[in-house]
Amino acid sequence: MATKIPEAQNRMFKNIFICKKCKRKQRADPLKILKGKVKCRKCKKSAFRTIKKK
Repeated sequence: MATKIPEAQNRMFKNIFICKKCKRKQRADPLKILKGKVKCRKCKKSAFRTIKKK
């Protein structure tokens, strides 16, 4: 298996969240996500989850 490059891992997984309703990706600050200040651009909901690493 190939070695994981930290820069690529940060680019793909850091500060990226998925909307629970419409499954759209959005990059945002985790503290703002926890406080509920960030809304989805597509469906206007504020329910997000982190992106899952495979």
